[in-house]
Amino acid sequence: MPETTYLEAIRQGLSEEMERDPRVFLIGEDIGALGGPFRVTEGLLGRFGPERVIDTPISEQAIVGAAAGAAHMGLRPVCEMQFIDFIACAYDLLTNYVATARYRAGLSTPMVVRGPSGGYVRGGPFHSQNPEAAFLHTPGLKIVCPATARDAKGLIKAAIRDEDPVLFFEHKYLYRRVKEDLPDGELLAPIGPARMAREGRDLTVVTWSAMVWKALEAADRLEREDGLAVEVVDLRTLMPMDDAAIVRSVRKTNRVLVAHEDTRTGGLAGEIIARINEQCFEWLDAPARRVCAHDVPLPYAPTLEDFVLPQVEDLVAACRWLAGY
Repeated sequence: MPETTYLEAIRQGLSEEMERDPRVFLIGEDIGALGGPFRVTEGLLGRFGPERVIDTPISEQAIVGAAAGAAHMGLRPVCEMQFIDFIACAYDLLTNYVATARYRAGLSTPMVVRGPSGGYVRGGPFHSQNPEAAFLHTPGLKIVCPATARDAKGLIKAAIRDEDPVLFFEHKYLYRRVKEDLPDGELLAPIGPARMAREGRDLTVVTWSAMVWKALEAADRLEREDGLAVEVVDLRTLMPMDDAAIVRSVRKTNRVLVAHEDTRTGGLAGEIIARINEQCFEWLDAPARRVCAHDVPLPYAPTLEDFVLPQVEDLVAACRWLAGY
């Protein structure tokens, strides 16, 4: 069997959950006949019909609002944002209503909001955002950012089954670039635990989504050129965050770099480093460092995008600084 792409893994997860549970339905812009802008939902309209693969007007507020009402009534909606950047249009509903509905009124809201995020694809400022930091401080939402095809499938299935609202950020750069053999039968990945992407002894890189692959490339280069064994922790889930996995790795290596594709100011790296300082400061042999994007809207020009976004060379340089401190 051919290897399964990250994109196909998500499609498989959606299809399997729709087969398993008749309450699951998809709702979004052009997800039916078109199959979505990246063809994630291609073929599902013909398989499940227009009552379960619902094309909507161009209104993220309407998509999320309709899904919340359906979730209250016992259904399990999966919303698609054509590009995750436009989730901002539904920010009020997600943070002030969906995230608080269970706490305020005892209203169960099992729904997923998924869509393509991230840069490295020359998409410019309106099609390349990583909005996870905008939602992390809102209690009631879960945030998932898979890096592998296995996790993309296992976590979308877990998100659909979850009893709380889940934001599922798929990295568009990975859609057709990341492939792996997936096992037959049920494949679930738990929401919450991090994944050890690479074992190491000299320093830790904490990251998620597409940055995992850049961290692994940097680790290979550092081992080859410097003899450094770099450990890479793939968080997978940002809310809830696996503090225990981070602490275990830092206590093992005593040096830590947090890397993410979002901008530096207000990005999650600051939150993660604060947790490290609170929970295992005495184990650090060097200051915790971060590698992030510059604080500017993402440019269209390839050379400018490459400068703004973190690259393997940036990770290598930061790791060498940490190792030599």
